[in-house]
Formats: sequence, C-alpha cells, structure tokens
Amino acid sequence: MGKGDPRTKRGKIFKGSNGKFRPTLKNINRDKKDVAAEGATSSK
Repeated sequence: MGKGDPRTKRGKIFKGSNGKFRPTLKNINRDKKDVAAEGATSSK
C-alpha cells in the first residue's frame, strides 16, 4: 500500500494513470451527458 501500489489512489497519482476510480474531468462530464441522454429517452 503506497506509491508503488497501482490499486491505490496515491499509487495512481504517482504513476500518472487515472483508471475507473480516479476519472479525469473530461470523463466525468462525458458520463453526466450519457446519463442525461438516457434519462431523456427513457421517459418518452
């Protein structure tokens, strides 16, 4: 557990990767748009 462990938040920051549990702002915004689009189509 620490900087050398890619499964931890600190390890991902140290390595420079993001992954599923530390998404980038771009991916967060994309997911919000997808959820909004699904909600709009399912209500019809």
